[in-house]
Amino acid sequence: MSINIAIDGPAGAGKSTIARRAAKELGFIYVDTGALYRTVGVGAMRKNADTKSASQVAPLLDEMKIELKFVDGEQVVLLNGEDVRVAIRTPEASMAASDVSAIPEVRAFLFELQRSIARENNCIMDGRDIGTVVLPEAQIKIFLTASAEERARRRYKELCEKGIESDYETVLKEMIQRDYNDSHRAIAPLKAADDAIIVDTSDINLEQSIEKLTGIIKERL
Repeated sequence: MSINIAIDGPAGAGKSTIARRAAKELGFIYVDTGALYRTVGVGAMRKNADTKSASQVAPLLDEMKIELKFVDGEQVVLLNGEDVRVAIRTPEASMAASDVSAIPEVRAFLFELQRSIARENNCIMDGRDIGTVVLPEAQIKIFLTASAEERARRRYKELCEKGIESDYETVLKEMIQRDYNDSHRAIAPLKAADDAIIVDTSDINLEQSIEKLTGIIKERL
């Protein structure tokens, strides 16, 4: 039986970076489910669809072949054969991901892909509803969070390092809006599982966050 670790939390909490490093240390596969929703969002935007509209997005799903490949334990996302790792990391892709994640057809489209990976591998999977919906039977569930201001600061720094033009106030505004969207959607809203361990990284740095997370995982494994 595979070992599954579910990590949920709001945008910008550091889930991807921390989970990726923890997975590498533990020898697990890391699965960034947010990248899958971003990929659907990018696919919809490329077709000029309204990413909030189920009637416009759902018919496009049949045209999207989304694949996950793992190269040296790192996740590579392909959209119809194209590596979209860079395209899905723009602010526009973030908001599109939040939009399409509220569409039931999109969640159903990606659900089995996520479940099949978890069945076949020891993995750390992060997202918004992993511990509550996708992997409710995961052996370890963690809800990773930080203040909106700290998450916006981190995201702004990340965008600057990638050469993506933005400003802190805009990033903070989008962060707060995405928090609201994710926690108030009708389908699988963002929330901590009842048995999740809450980890707040507002006042600790990346290395301390990774150390804290891996410590919790190793203790419970």
